[in-house]
Amino acid sequence: MTEWRVLLTRPAEESMALAATLSDAGVFSSSLPLLDIEPLPVTPEQQAVFHDLSRYCAVIVVSKPAARLAVAQLDRAWPQLPWFSVGAATAQVLADHGLTVHYPPTGDDSEALLQLPALREAIARPDAQVLILRGEGGRELLAERLREQGASVDYLELYRRFLPAYDAGVLMQRIQLERLNGLVVSSGQGFLHLQALAGADWPQVAQLPLFVPSPRVHEMARAAGAEKVVDCRGASAAALLVAIRSYTVPTL
Repeated sequence: MTEWRVLLTRPAEESMALAATLSDAGVFSSSLPLLDIEPLPVTPEQQAVFHDLSRYCAVIVVSKPAARLAVAQLDRAWPQLPWFSVGAATAQVLADHGLTVHYPPTGDDSEALLQLPALREAIARPDAQVLILRGEGGRELLAERLREQGASVDYLELYRRFLPAYDAGVLMQRIQLERLNGLVVSSGQGFLHLQALAGADWPQVAQLPLFVPSPRVHEMARAAGAEKVVDCRGASAAALLVAIRSYTVPTL
């Protein structure tokens, strides 16, 4: 059993799975979901994109919610084109529906995905068109880099993320009541919601070690005043455990 006591902030279902993995490794965790998912209405424009996927040289799915909503709209007559995901968990959702998906073997972020030889090959063709399936906003770096390499990029937004309603002060109350000594966020928006929920308590919250999934979120957190930010180089449970085990438990 370790001395770590961390707060998980992913959507409730994902936090449950992560908490079980951490518990098996001797890490105590508490869950306070900071991201809730609401599917966007299905529009004729959205349906038209799914019916014309064959014009793209690659489809990139950036999250599990995007993968679940995508496969709900697709039929079995999917065109034979390369599919990509940012991480293994998202790839598994697609693979469970019969798709072959490429994803980075290490790292769960845009930077790792951009290094994949299969993606480089897919966008090397003239007039390459890439479709990114995502929620509202996010992953701008991915599109920017693809455009720098000559590809045109379309977005299809399938859901929105929002901060669930909590009473003021609930974050600091949870930290104090459960003697938490670390915080975990899985995305840039998750971090922004953490900071928003902290409110006036942010200077105190910012003193706790904060485990983040990528250099981009690390930079965001440091710029906002977080004092001890640990880049896990991925959002998976395995990446988080490696980071936790390599960081000294703080003395509070």
